[in-house]
Amino acid sequence: MQSESSPVVYAVDSAGIARITLNRPETGNAQNVAMTYALNAAFMRAAHDNAVRVIILRGAGKHFSTGHDLKDQTFDAVGRDYPLTSTWADIDLDSIEGWYGWEREAFLDMCRRWRSIPKPVIAEVRGACIGGGLMLAWVCDLIVAAENAFFQDPVVAFGIGGVEYLSHAWELGARQAKEKLFTTDRWTAEDALAWGMVNRVVPLDALEQTTLELAQKIAAKPAFALKMAKEAINGSLDAQGMQQAIDRGFALHQLAHAQNRLKFGGLLDPTGLPEAIKASGEVCELVIGKSTGEA
Repeated sequence: MQSESSPVVYAVDSAGIARITLNRPETGNAQNVAMTYALNAAFMRAAHDNAVRVIILRGAGKHFSTGHDLKDQTFDAVGRDYPLTSTWADIDLDSIEGWYGWEREAFLDMCRRWRSIPKPVIAEVRGACIGGGLMLAWVCDLIVAAENAFFQDPVVAFGIGGVEYLSHAWELGARQAKEKLFTTDRWTAEDALAWGMVNRVVPLDALEQTTLELAQKIAAKPAFALKMAKEAINGSLDAQGMQQAIDRGFALHQLAHAQNRLKFGGLLDPTGLPEAIKASGEVCELVIGKSTGEA
């Protein structure tokens, strides 16, 4: 039984539309360990339920997702309180090798699994879609964005080349991807539409209904044909090298973490973090090291 405090809420209607709702609105749906594993469970529940025809991923409150929760203190729960879902297995927060395994488990392999769900998945995006939020939207097949949606990958400012599932070139085109990574600037829903990253941009008050109607239209099609269409398009992207490029990006992401650990004692370069985050005193020491205030 789900409660109002569940990090992810799952519901299915009579038309076979599963709604998966990120449910930490007080944090802008920032992703902590509990949310990641609850989201995986919800996605797998929908994937294994023959009554589910289409999946909608959305966020409670004002935002889709503001990214990874830097205040999360439960990194060590992976592999302990949450059984591993992938095969890499070597997880040790104190070593470079072990952190590579942690991020393989919690980010790269999760995103690969979610992208491969053989049912259409639609992201319903309002407000912020930042950092790790991009990863969640980009594993979906379609994206419907509200006019107030905005997108950003700020992690170059933190000493990292991009998020763990680095598909920017495929989503934005190479030159826009470089500009947005180099500058860490935001882009709008209209920008995303022009670049082919989203399918539709609608007024905020029409977002939910537009997404639902799109899902219903798709759900009326033969399920096996939808699976084959998704396999074919994903396969065409992979034949062009998308997965290999993401793997390379992930390896470079780990190199940046290793550099930051040597130089700053944490996974991120704290000099680029917003002052409000550094001053909060709540950021996990693993992420930012011990000397936040002096960096």
